[in-house]
Amino acid sequence: MSNTHRSLGLHPEAILYEDNHLLLVNKPAGMLVQGDHTGDIPLVNHGKAYIKEKYNKPGEVFLGVVHRLDRPVSGVVLLARTSKALARMNALFKEQKTEKIYWALVRNRPPQEVGTLVHWLTKDPKKNRATAHRREVSGSKRAELAYRLVAQHDALSLLEVVPRTGRPHQIRVQLATIGCPIRGDLKYGAPEANLDASINLHARQLSFVHPVKKTPLRATAPLPKEIGWHGFSEIDG
Repeated sequence: MSNTHRSLGLHPEAILYEDNHLLLVNKPAGMLVQGDHTGDIPLVNHGKAYIKEKYNKPGEVFLGVVHRLDRPVSGVVLLARTSKALARMNALFKEQKTEKIYWALVRNRPPQEVGTLVHWLTKDPKKNRATAHRREVSGSKRAELAYRLVAQHDALSLLEVVPRTGRPHQIRVQLATIGCPIRGDLKYGAPEANLDASINLHARQLSFVHPVKKTPLRATAPLPKEIGWHGFSEIDG
């Protein structure tokens, strides 16, 4: 990815929810959540700059990463503004007390309009690529997701996906296995890349009970405006 996002800070439209404990952001495709070897500025740093400027905070700003999205994926990312909120949200994720909903724009139509996929995944760390197996093999981990067909436009299908496990690249490889690679995802069988090197996988919604206020919280991220999603913009309500 060549998009380094050098201008620090977040656009107000990217903020889905914020209070003294949490910050939920609609991450653009192409932005890292945490820093890596590329040296590109990650989402967490943009978030710190946003808080520092908005609240005129002196010194270092605390902002903890609760979970991550792959770099080419867009959508809801949760960051914690206090160490207490970070610890409690880490526990909620570990105990699977959150619900994530993704939208995926895929080639072809799935074999069923509503379905559940179960595979056993292995990961090649050198290639950063997962492989889906129909049966358990040595070193594999079980992966499960549910999906439903939301809409179709030309040769593309919009699927709503609810992962029931949290394996790396799970949605990408499982959908590819049923002949529905995500648009732009060369790693898992898409025939061509998107111009901005994104893939059309979007973390649409994240729901959980607020770790401090103890009230239900649901954050929904609007679809990106980039080409590829435009044919489905009318259902983004």
